[in-house]
Order: sequence, then C-alpha cells, then structure tokens
Amino acid sequence: MENFKSFITEESNEKYKVVILTRKPKPSEGAKIFKTSVRIEEEAKKLGLDSYVCFIDGAYLTFENEKRTIHNSDDEKGFEISSQDTIFIVRGGVNTKEVWKDLLSQIERAGITCINTRECMEVCADKYRTSLRLADAGLVSPTTVLIPDVKGAKTAFEKLDTDFPVILKTNSGTKGVGVLFVESEKSLEGMVQLLYKLDENISLLLQSFIETKFDVRVMVLNNKIIASMKRDIVKNDFRSNYSQGAKVTEYKLNDVEKDACIRAAKLVSGSWVGVDFIPSENREKDLPFILEINSSPGTKGIEEATKVNVVNLLLKSYLDKSNWWKSPTICGVWETFEHSVFGKLIGKMDTGNSSETSVIHTDSYDINNNSITWSLNDKKIKSKLVKMKDIKLGGFRNREETRPVIKLDLTFQNKLYKDLLFTLDDRGGKTPLLINRKFMKDVNIAIDPSRKYILTDKPEEINDN
Repeated sequence: MENFKSFITEESNEKYKVVILTRKPKPSEGAKIFKTSVRIEEEAKKLGLDSYVCFIDGAYLTFENEKRTIHNSDDEKGFEISSQDTIFIVRGGVNTKEVWKDLLSQIERAGITCINTRECMEVCADKYRTSLRLADAGLVSPTTVLIPDVKGAKTAFEKLDTDFPVILKTNSGTKGVGVLFVESEKSLEGMVQLLYKLDENISLLLQSFIETKFDVRVMVLNNKIIASMKRDIVKNDFRSNYSQGAKVTEYKLNDVEKDACIRAAKLVSGSWVGVDFIPSENREKDLPFILEINSSPGTKGIEEATKVNVVNLLLKSYLDKSNWWKSPTICGVWETFEHSVFGKLIGKMDTGNSSETSVIHTDSYDINNNSITWSLNDKKIKSKLVKMKDIKLGGFRNREETRPVIKLDLTFQNKLYKDLLFTLDDRGGKTPLLINRKFMKDVNIAIDPSRKYILTDKPEEINDN
C-alpha cells in the first residue's frame, strides 16, 4: 500500500468536525453503536476532531440565527454543523428506509460533504443498477438478470444462458444476507415462490456462479487504494464475507486489478468504498470479475488482515480540503438572474470562463475617472470602476482588448449574491450575462448541457436564442 505521505498530497492543520450518520442497532445485534462507528469515534478523538454519532432514526436538523444544528431525537442541544467545517460519514443503515434518506438529502443541499452521497449509496445498494454501470464501462461482472415476478424464474434462468448452480440474490442486501446458492430449476422456482410469498414487493435477480476459493475486498479512498484483503470462502458455504466467518489475509494487487477497482469506485462517485472481486485466471492480463461496490464498508476485517489503520487514513485524508466534495445541484445552460434596476436577466453558464470575472454584454458604457456609467435594456446605472482588465479573445478574433471591471449584486434562486466581479463589453444584443466557473463552484452547481432553466423560470419577454 502507499505510505501516508504519498497518499495525502496536502495536509492542513485546520481541524474539522465529524458526524457519523448511522442507525441504532437492534437489541438482537447486541451493540450500542456499530463497530466501524466506534472506530471512527476513537480515531477522531486521537486526531483532536470533534465527533457526533447521529442516529438517523429520529434525527432532525434545525436552522436558527444562521447556524445549522443536527440533533438526535433525545438531544435538544444537538451538534452545530456547517459546509465549511463538517463532514458526514454515512453508514449503510441510512439506506434502510426511504424517509431516512431524505435527511441525507437535506444535509447535501446545505453544501456539506457526505461520505458517501445519497446517489452513491443508492446505486451501490441496487445490485442490478451497479451491474449495468459496470457493463457500460467495460468492466467485467457476473452475468445478471432480473426476475420480474413470481413466475419469471425460468425465463430469467434461460436469459442467463448458463448451467446450474446459479446465485439468487435480493437486489439489496449486505454482509452476505439475501444471497442464495441454487442447484436446480426446481429449487430455483421453490425459492422464488417462497420469497415472493414473504414479500410480494421483493426485487430478485439471478447471477451466474463463478467458482472460486476466495474473493478480494479492496478499500478505495478518494480514488486511491489504501488496503486490500483476501477472503476465503466460508467452510460448507459459498460466501466469503468477514461477517459470515471468512478467514482474511492481506492480498497484493497487480496493476490490472488496481485500475479496475479505482474505475469501479469512480463509476458510483464513491469517496470511500469497498470493491469486491474474484481474480481472473490470467491476473496480469484479464480484468477481474467485479462482484459488488460497497458504499459503507466495514473496517474490522480489513484492518485485522492488513494491519492498516483504515479509519485513521480516512479521517486524515479530509484534512486536505481538496478531498471535500459537495453534491452539486444540476443547473441548465441558461438560468434567470435578477438585478434591482435591470430586473430579470438571462445568464449563460460559461464553463469555459475560468477567470475571476463573469461578463456583462452592455448596450454601451462610458468611463469617467473612477466610475463607469453603463446601460442595459434601455436602463442606465453608475458603478465604481474596480480596475481595467486585459482580455485575450480567442477564436476568429484572436486579439486582446482592455475592459472595465465592476462589482454587481445579483439575485439567483431567491438568494442575493453581493459584489460579484464582472467585466463589461459593449456588444449588446447578446445574452446579457456570461457566468464564470468561480460562481458555479461557489454556488455548487453542475451544468446539464442539454437543458435550460432547471432551477429558475424563463421570463416570457426574453429571447435566449
């Protein structure tokens, strides 16, 4: 594994806060807090990071006096959080109920870094959806077919185009639960009928069986591999989960396997995931069989097998703010902005503009000492001249010109943004505003190039063509 110095590119002395978002263990599970959550608490304390275990069952958010706080159901004081100093480590129990995931969405909309996002967790929890993404990316996984209903088992098996045995799975499930080994058509039909009788809304899938003596769990953190272990098949079983009693030892990856695991993690936008695979016969040449991508990997087994302090690496990696990733809001190519004088204006999201300033296409402007008078849509205002800026125009113009820079207050999505920097040019008749990448980053939006006005309404009187 990479040593820590090579793993962390830039470590900051600035501390941050950690919220562990999980569910309460059931009495039958015999714990007050799950093991990985305990490990995160332990390592956070060693690093001097404030932490808070938040049980999703009953948790809620408050926002008062510009401060956001998360609360357990029995904790009125709660734990103060913000996008600037807090990360959430989201455990798999949050996926248990749809309503619980809505709280995660609230946290993401507040611009807070979540490890992992709701989207990542939902994709990973859906085994069929995961298999489609792997196939689209050219990665290898067991052939997977959905069983659409109680009578669909035979048809699904035929589509699988293999011999028995096969693997029957619930579409969601962790730690080897909901995974069945099926040796005959009669057994398959009986199992499917039973499962549908127990839950008529169950989602089942069928997979080809790949005979193996072991599989491999790889821990991927921010697109880097930090640990990997071999998990032997449990005696008298076909599963290899540590939670099912599998023996674990360290496993040395080759370059083909490393590349496949990192690609798999990227496919689900996973910040911290466990990638499970079965090695190919020709490891140095052929891609491994990716079995699963786990968005809430456990740490006990892999720390035991590799002697790598996975949780310590996890927390230390977020001392580097470049690893903080906020789930963006999708935005159209064109959106509506509003100014106190000019009213509603169309802004085009100019992803090619990496400069410090956005652009306003004015009807005309006139500079007088340290001020500039300019007009747009037959309305005129005076602004302070911040500076003159040299602009290089590419394309067919291929020249340089000097433009004035001003500050402007604009409202976007009912929120006022003050002192935005704009350069002015006097080429009226074009889309009034060209919005730079800095604004998009600050507001945390991503552009869907095929759509317009996703977040705002288009003013009827304005032509954006």
